[in-house]
Amino acid sequence: MKRIFTPALLLSIIACACSTSSNAQDIANNPVDYLNAISTPETQMNKAYMAYISAAAHSSRKRKIEKLRLQTVDNIVICQSNINYLPPFKGDNSFRQSSVNYVQLCYKIFNEDYVHIVNMEDIAERSYDEMQAYLLLQQATNDTLQAAVGRMRRAEQNFAMKYHVNMVETKTELGDKMAAAGRLAKYRDKVFLLFYKCNWEDNQMVEAMNQKNVSKIEQVRSALDKYAVEGLAVLDTLHAYENDASLADACKQALTFYKTEAETGVPGLTDFFLKEENFNKLKTAMEAKASNERTRQDVENYNKAVADMNDGANAFNQTNAGLNAGRNEVNKNWMDTEKNFADVHTPYYK
Repeated sequence: MKRIFTPALLLSIIACACSTSSNAQDIANNPVDYLNAISTPETQMNKAYMAYISAAAHSSRKRKIEKLRLQTVDNIVICQSNINYLPPFKGDNSFRQSSVNYVQLCYKIFNEDYVHIVNMEDIAERSYDEMQAYLLLQQATNDTLQAAVGRMRRAEQNFAMKYHVNMVETKTELGDKMAAAGRLAKYRDKVFLLFYKCNWEDNQMVEAMNQKNVSKIEQVRSALDKYAVEGLAVLDTLHAYENDASLADACKQALTFYKTEAETGVPGLTDFFLKEENFNKLKTAMEAKASNERTRQDVENYNKAVADMNDGANAFNQTNAGLNAGRNEVNKNWMDTEKNFADVHTPYYK
């Protein structure tokens, strides 16, 4: 269940204006040109970023996705190089320095932080806590970027106010798509964690069942029931995403199954394990007696125990088969729904 890194909305990304040493001085004397040379909502950098986000959602080709990330990094480097050519504006270096700081942070996020997050993917699969830490790291990185965007926007506004430039706030198709990608990531992560918490406990349940570890089964069963009930309560208050409740419904279907499994399915299976344990003790004691030492009551008790075991085994197999079928169904439904949900709601961009 790999999670794609989706940095938050880049409302005001650094422009890649092709400033050169020959015209940099002219730009540095015109506040409008200077603003355009440093910041604009439509840049090669955020176009490359959105192409990367789109490919990550709509393509399974990891090589292509990684190539687009590297292209984003390349565009950040180009932006940094162009901004470094700009002199201060009439001796005022505050806006330019804000831009330099911002681009440097973007480079760190896409070149260093992203790699660290990707390296955490396999570790995140090992437990709920590690998966949560993985998603929280993504969110913290997003928040860092969003805070930097806010600082950059304030630097733009301060520059415009200081040099009497009338800035017109406009929305762009690219900006809208990037905003949608950010909102989608937060919604998906929230629902995913509800599913993953129970799914991970269910995997632990299967492992404990295979080991016939009754104490561990009971411990996991109790946790699974608790998390399923808590998750369903959260889902009851969760609004549909853009009138699409499919992901929440798939999660609800899975959590309802896990709740039923924990409350009615697993207790019958553990009862059989306890019955099997008692039968094995009776069998060992019976076999330890010589045939001439066995009383009629011993034989009757043993035969009854064998019949009970056969009945219990049949019930166990039936219940276990039903749980396995239900588990496979809800897991497949979740994976198919999540993939389709991301495909439908992540904007296409090339």
